[in-house]
Amino acid sequence: MIANALFAATGLTLALIFFLGNQLRFLIPYRFLLLHQYETAILLSVTVLFVNLTGAFFTFARRFFLKDTGRKLAHFDRELNAGRTPMPPHLHRGELN
Repeated sequence: MIANALFAATGLTLALIFFLGNQLRFLIPYRFLLLHQYETAILLSVTVLFVNLTGAFFTFARRFFLKDTGRKLAHFDRELNAGRTPMPPHLHRGELN
């Protein structure tokens, strides 16, 4: 789940950088001056954006994709121990415990 959040945050961050690079073409003559004076501020801002996006995607995934997981697993465990769940032929109940 962390890998998925990192992947999504990387994609969105890169998309935003490319979009801004296209929209800010008028700053191309000042590229070296801007990068030289504001390099650390730009890198820090992009890093903070990336970390926040990763946290947001991770929170979103936990909230919506793992909803009621504990309750579902407990229900499956009760059914498995009661013997009502059909087991595949290659798995035996004795091997699971």
